[in-house]
Amino acid sequence: MSIAPSAARRHLRAVTDLAPPELTAEQRIGFELGWDYAHYRLVPAAAHLEEPSSLRDGLAAGQAVFGARTLAANRWVRKWLQLRLNAWLRGRSVELLQVTPNYLQQIEASHCPITRQPLSGANADAGDASIDRVRNDAGYAAGNLVMMSALANRAKGAHGRQQALQFARCSAADATGGVGGLSAAQWERVAVLCSFVEALPHDEACAIPLVLLPPNRLRLFNPVQALQAFVSRQLLAAGWSARVSRFEALLVGKPLRRAFQSFFYAFLPRVLEAGRNADPMYARWAVEDAWRNPLVLRRWIEFAGQLDAAQCQRLLLRAHAKRLGSQRIDTFDEAQSTEGWNLASRGYVPPSLRDAGAPPWPRQQSLPL
Repeated sequence: MSIAPSAARRHLRAVTDLAPPELTAEQRIGFELGWDYAHYRLVPAAAHLEEPSSLRDGLAAGQAVFGARTLAANRWVRKWLQLRLNAWLRGRSVELLQVTPNYLQQIEASHCPITRQPLSGANADAGDASIDRVRNDAGYAAGNLVMMSALANRAKGAHGRQQALQFARCSAADATGGVGGLSAAQWERVAVLCSFVEALPHDEACAIPLVLLPPNRLRLFNPVQALQAFVSRQLLAAGWSARVSRFEALLVGKPLRRAFQSFFYAFLPRVLEAGRNADPMYARWAVEDAWRNPLVLRRWIEFAGQLDAAQCQRLLLRAHAKRLGSQRIDTFDEAQSTEGWNLASRGYVPPSLRDAGAPPWPRQQSLPL
């Protein structure tokens, strides 16, 4: 079950109405979490209920209100509640209007994007699959979350793009198996993953090989990388030749079209060298690995360097309007792109809210059930 933003707002207001008004925002988050556990007729681990807390109070209040009139809990509801519990215990913020059980289902992955190993816990409450924040200085918010293996999550930790590149170089020179359990190639994928949610100078973003295709629902801050991913994904679906020809027709000027053709004629053979494979994951990895070829990257830079960021975005939108891509494209302004990320507090519940006693939502007198 997913909760629409408007319904989520009504839900938060209703829960706040029952919460004691003297609670800080951090305590109200615990109360709301306990309430939602009760709404799905679930309980947190016993260790979290041994001491008095707003979580326990919210659970008791919800159980008293809902009784047996509860909602069914699937594995995504359980993951959603567990994610919020872990975040609450660490003081991390969770944006609840978009980060819903349905959202977590949408970012599901069968394989870790970093290690390429199957995720044993992707369809279970616990296991190898984990939800990671790509930017560690942001909270659990839409566009900043990806499913990966616990190994990759632990290794990545709070490291960003530059540190991941440094670890990649160290791993390449380390004969014992790499840094933090990840190989050089895996650290390169971490670096590219981090680059997606970091606004970079256009020339710098042009020069990044796309050794990792963007995971689903990740927010891309650099238009040239969005264009790069769009072109790369063309080879993952039948009919790519016709679509690529139609994309070429959108390019203005012979120099730009020639540069694109030079890139694509270098890129295509490297993908085909990996061989045809019916498994979509192997096809995806073949596209990613093709970007390791120096000629492919050099030809891409020659093409993309003729565009600026705004031109890349316009070209991508025109291609989408022509139905040349299968994935949905949403555009955000600078403020919208990080809405709910709490960058100012580095992804923690903002101090101004932690210390505030007044509820952040209008109080209502009725509870929708």
